[in-house]
Amino acid sequence: MAVGVLAEPSLYEWQVRALERLRRETAVEIPLVVHNAAGTEVGDESWDEGKDRLSLADVVEFVDVFREERAWTFVLAERSLGRVFGDERPLWHRRATASVDALSDADHVRCRPRTDDGWNELPPGIVARIADRCDVVVRFGFGLIRGDVLTAPEHGVVSFHPADIRRYRGMGPPAIFHDGRDRAGATLQRLNESIDGGEIVAYQETSIADCRTLWDVFDRLAALQIRLLPEGIEALREPTVEPQSVPDAELGPFYYRDRRRTLRFSSRVLLRNLAGRLRR
Repeated sequence: MAVGVLAEPSLYEWQVRALERLRRETAVEIPLVVHNAAGTEVGDESWDEGKDRLSLADVVEFVDVFREERAWTFVLAERSLGRVFGDERPLWHRRATASVDALSDADHVRCRPRTDDGWNELPPGIVARIADRCDVVVRFGFGLIRGDVLTAPEHGVVSFHPADIRRYRGMGPPAIFHDGRDRAGATLQRLNESIDGGEIVAYQETSIADCRTLWDVFDRLAALQIRLLPEGIEALREPTVEPQSVPDAELGPFYYRDRRRTLRFSSRVLLRNLAGRLRR
């Protein structure tokens, strides 16, 4: 099985570990990594090492993020304060994609997608290379994608959603934590031209009853996704296994990101985070 990767210039540590586990536990090769030339090294919600104090730059960043995230900015600020007190969350540190050992044997190419109304399409030349060299592609970058790339590899393009698409599309973990659920799942789906509405390649769920904060939930689901990637790729290799199509009527409601920016939603998450830290 030849597995391609769509990636940003940097990967989260949990994504790196998922690829390492895939190489270690399955008979696959990774011949091609396509980097998003329009991507940035570090996003607003990423994690860097060495965060031991707040600075003027943090205040400036807070103001900038507030313009976009509004009330949700205070939830992000709580996470930053947690980092000052040692809550590092290593699964969310970034690593340069080009330096990942699991991808060292691959050809690395950069491309700039054509973007239209939030959707990205890859250039025909890149799609042709993917079709020629990959049986399946794992999407760890490029945001929402559509077009010929989705059907170019034999087994399509697979991507994680950190929730059950039959219950929580869109935001995923923030909505699950907001609602006080004691279990959550992760879906590896074969993408189509919908948002969180693809075929289910693999799904697992886990208890989050002991997760004190939203960031604990993110960690728990990231660890689940690390384990789920090899299982999903192995399922695609098995000719008797068919990914599960989910009728539109059985898809869960879509939780738009704008909802988390409301004071009602963000304040509940913030208070639950603070209460969880006190209990811990």
